[in-house]
Amino acid sequence: MEIAFHDLKKHGKLDYVSAWYNKACDFIQGTNIKVAFVSTNSITQGESVGLLWKFLFEKGLEIQFAYRTFVWDSEANDKAHVHCVIIGFTGYHVDGKKLLFVEDQPHEASHINGYLLDAPDVFIESRGRQLSGLPAMSKGSQPTDGGFLLLSKEERKQLIRKYPASEEFIKRFVGSRDLINNEVRYCLWLKGVAPSAYRNIPPIMDRIKKVEEVRLQSPTKSVNKDAQTPMLFTQIRQPTTNYLAVPEVSSQNRRYIPISFMSPDIIASNKLYLVPEATMLMFGIMMSNAHMAWTRVVCGRLKSDYSYSPAVYNNFPWPSPTNEQKARIEQTAQGILDARALYPDSSLADLYDPLTMPPELREAHTANDIAVMKAYGFSTKMSEADCVAELMKMYQKLTADEKTSE
Repeated sequence: MEIAFHDLKKHGKLDYVSAWYNKACDFIQGTNIKVAFVSTNSITQGESVGLLWKFLFEKGLEIQFAYRTFVWDSEANDKAHVHCVIIGFTGYHVDGKKLLFVEDQPHEASHINGYLLDAPDVFIESRGRQLSGLPAMSKGSQPTDGGFLLLSKEERKQLIRKYPASEEFIKRFVGSRDLINNEVRYCLWLKGVAPSAYRNIPPIMDRIKKVEEVRLQSPTKSVNKDAQTPMLFTQIRQPTTNYLAVPEVSSQNRRYIPISFMSPDIIASNKLYLVPEATMLMFGIMMSNAHMAWTRVVCGRLKSDYSYSPAVYNNFPWPSPTNEQKARIEQTAQGILDARALYPDSSLADLYDPLTMPPELREAHTANDIAVMKAYGFSTKMSEADCVAELMKMYQKLTADEKTSE
C-alpha cells in the first residue's frame, strides 16, 4: 500500500484492492489503455469514496462502465459470499454515454461517480452539524467499566430485593444488540445521585471499587483520570428529552434499519447513535426508503452489514414539506409505531426480518415511503439508484449554498 500509494499519504483506511486502481492509473497515464477490475464493493461505500475516488478523478481517471454490487458465491465448502463491483475506467475523457449495470440490466448514464451512480461527483465527508439544520446526532454514553457498572436482569432483581432503595438508580441500558433483539440489561446510573444514597450498599461499593481498578490499569491516560470518578460512565451523553436511537450496526438483509424512540430514563450505550428532541416527522423521514437508500450508498460496512455514523445523518438532505405533507408523514410514522405495537412479544429483529415482517408493518412502511417521496417531489416509481442520485444533487446544491453564505 505504501508503494502503490506513493502519492497519497492518507490511504490507511482504504481496502487493499484500491491499491490496484492507483497502480493502474499510474500505468495508463498518457495512453489510450482501458482497464477493468472486479473488486470488493467496499471501495464504493462510506469514507472510501471521498478518499479514493476524489484522488483518482483528480488524476484524470474516468469511469466508463460499472456493475453495481452483486454477490459472488465462493466455490469453497463454506459458501462464503463476497459482495463485488466491476469497474471499467480510462485515464482520459471519453465523450458519450457510460453504462451502468444493475442486476445484469444495462442503463445508460451521462456520468458515473464514485458511488457508481449516474450523478455528479459528490464526496460525502464528515461534518460537525446536520446539513439541513436538524438536532445534532451523537453516540450514546460509554461506561469503560470492565462490565462492573452493568447488571443482568437477575443481578438487578437480587440487588433490589436486598436493598430496595437501589431501584431508583438502576436504569435500563440499551445498545444496538439490545435494541434490535429486545435483550434486557441494566446499569448503575449514579449521575447526580448523592453519595449517601449508595455508600452503605456493599455490592454497589464493591462494583465501584472494581471499576476504579480497571480504569487505573488502562493504558489510556484519559481513562486513568476517570478512575477518580468510578461511579460514573467515562463519557456521558444521555439526552434529557425523548430521542431517536439508531443502531450503529444493523443487518444488510433488512430493508429498514430499525430506528426507535426512547425516553430519557433509558440509558443509551455508545453502540447507539442518538438524536434528541425527536419528533414524529423526523422518525417518519428517517424510517423512509429515501433515507435508507441514502444510507445503503453512503454508510460504511462491517462485513456486509450497515455501519451507521453521524456522517450519514449529517449529510442527508432533508425535504421541505408543506404543512399538509408534514401532517401526512406524522400520520404514517405513527402508523409504523402502531403496527409494531400489534406484536408486543416480537423484537425488532423479528419484525424487520424480510421473511417474517408482518403485513401490517409492511403496509405502514409503504404508506410512509410514499408520503416521504411526495415531500421530496420524487416519483414513487423512481428506482433506488435514481432516488440517491437526486438526493446527491440536493446535497451538492445545499453544500454550495452553504459555502456561498460563509
